[in-house]
Amino acid sequence: MTSPIAGISPASIRGADPTSFTGPAAKTDGASAFSEMFEQAVNRVNQYQQSADTAVQRFVTGEDEDLHRVAMATQKAEVSFELFLQMKNKVVQAYQEMMRLQV
Repeated sequence: MTSPIAGISPASIRGADPTSFTGPAAKTDGASAFSEMFEQAVNRVNQYQQSADTAVQRFVTGEDEDLHRVAMATQKAEVSFELFLQMKNKVVQAYQEMMRLQV
């Protein structure tokens, strides 16, 4: 029996779930809260990418790194980037819809 991948879920990417946002900007205006949430999501995706790069580098140089851990790290980075990309696309789409509205 296989176990689910630990640590990968939309909620695991801090800032991806606006209801869980508890950063300092939560008490300020909506624009800065969104900006903070977006920055956190970018940073989390970047962390996953750096972890994957480190795992690949360690594996290639022959250090103590298992192939399945390298594969998991690269998949985690890829999935988090794809999730972030889809979130970005939805935000852009919502912005474009708002701009089409007649005032």
